[in-house]
Amino acid sequence: MSAVNKGLEDIFDSALAQLDRARAVWKPRLALREFGTITSLASGVAKVSGLPGIGFEEVLRFADGSYGIAFNIEEDEIGVVLLDEYFHLHTGDEVQRRGHVMDVPVGEAMMGRVVDPLGRPRDGRGVVASTTRLPIERAAPCIMDRAPVTVPLQTGIKVIDALIPIGRGQRELILGDRQTGKTAIAVDTILNQKDEDVLCVYCAIGQRAAGVAKVIATLRENGAMRYTVVVVTEGNDSPGLAYIAPYAATSIAEYFMGQGRDVLIVYDDLTHHARAYRELSLLLRRPPGREAYPGDIFYIHSRLLERATHLRGGLGGGSLTALPIVETEAQDISAYIPTNLISITDGQIYLSPTLFELGVLPAVDVGKSVSRVGGQAQRAVYRAATGDLKLDYAQFEELETFARFGARLEEDTRAIIEHGRRIRGCLKQPESAPVSVTEQVVLLLALGARLLENVPLDRLVDAELALTKAVADMPDEFRTRIGCAENLGDEDRDAILQVAHAAIDSFRATVPVDGGSWNRKKDVLDYFNTGPG
Repeated sequence: MSAVNKGLEDIFDSALAQLDRARAVWKPRLALREFGTITSLASGVAKVSGLPGIGFEEVLRFADGSYGIAFNIEEDEIGVVLLDEYFHLHTGDEVQRRGHVMDVPVGEAMMGRVVDPLGRPRDGRGVVASTTRLPIERAAPCIMDRAPVTVPLQTGIKVIDALIPIGRGQRELILGDRQTGKTAIAVDTILNQKDEDVLCVYCAIGQRAAGVAKVIATLRENGAMRYTVVVVTEGNDSPGLAYIAPYAATSIAEYFMGQGRDVLIVYDDLTHHARAYRELSLLLRRPPGREAYPGDIFYIHSRLLERATHLRGGLGGGSLTALPIVETEAQDISAYIPTNLISITDGQIYLSPTLFELGVLPAVDVGKSVSRVGGQAQRAVYRAATGDLKLDYAQFEELETFARFGARLEEDTRAIIEHGRRIRGCLKQPESAPVSVTEQVVLLLALGARLLENVPLDRLVDAELALTKAVADMPDEFRTRIGCAENLGDEDRDAILQVAHAAIDSFRATVPVDGGSWNRKKDVLDYFNTGPG
């Protein structure tokens, strides 16, 4: 026992000696800390007095542990945007400066996680283990740090990849009325990045919890969460949290872009973001403008979307592609927020309620959709395959209206209408079913060569499935060459058309189709004997 007691005495003596040394070295220091007081509370905002050294967008901490951002800095008081519920706050409560602007955790630990704009987990998997943080507000890369958009972003959606291509580093707006498939296009684009080495960030701004849960479930079922970060604010969250959500999501994406990676970010949607900012601004007594939006509504979206770019090689060559979503009302694309975003972005994909009601999905209106940059990044094999496809489709849409009145049409006009119906039928696509580059090229070539003209419309889906099966049976080397080719040689083109011809031969009718008065079978055979034209 004496030996044990001796050991314990030595341990205590050693610990006490260390405490004495620490006490001798330690010197008390005075630190200046600023505290303010809540003077008034409203829905989502608070007025605070004191804090003379506060800076714009500095983080404040309230007595109950919630946070806010200094938004209005006036002579006598500060307008604060609250980021949490305010039910536990009271007038007279203490407010403390945090000494930094709002930031968010970033890094590889974010992959596969569902978080809110403050980095707090929403997936029940514990705290995000990240040691790196970035401010949510960052300056956009300067012009000299940017590189041209030269690499395509494959969406897996036929009508977009063929007619409205998107490049990595581009900002392409998705707009349309409610329930027309805007989110479906964005989610399908994320699903198609599985083998494209593109990381994805999906930002839900003020969405219904059920809708967000459906998106997350779709991503998980298709194995897309392993390369995706989901930033969520629900409809019952504070407007301040909805306001900072896209900026926080962009900082998460910019971290990976800075590592030389290609990143896709989806903002779903900026209509809710604009409304949240309008609510905060009106509560803080900022002067309203058109449609009661404050005058700087254009600026808050432009400084967000300008952060999407393709960096030059000296900075890693990473890219950030933005797909902002905006909701229109009664197909009015000339409303305030849609026109603002159309002028900021590099093109738009417009979804038509009329096409949606007709069952044309995705309901992309090709006439009102445009990509101002992606055509330069589109694979040359697409340009060779599409040819005059967009022009033919536009002519069909113009003539289709007259055909509904049962007017007597010339044979050339009827041929244009029948060809357009087959283009529309082939561009239809079910949700969560992205199509590979090779399959798209083969289908587009078959359309361009008029191989589907004698296929009845009710058998068009079966003919397309037969084409898909024929593509799968092609040698791997040949399929790889088609997908990676800068352009299609005559031999490759002929080989593809022969495969397509054999695949759909059993679906073609030898009698007039859909009320037509001609038979294209002889023309198709002549094509293979003499070539086009």
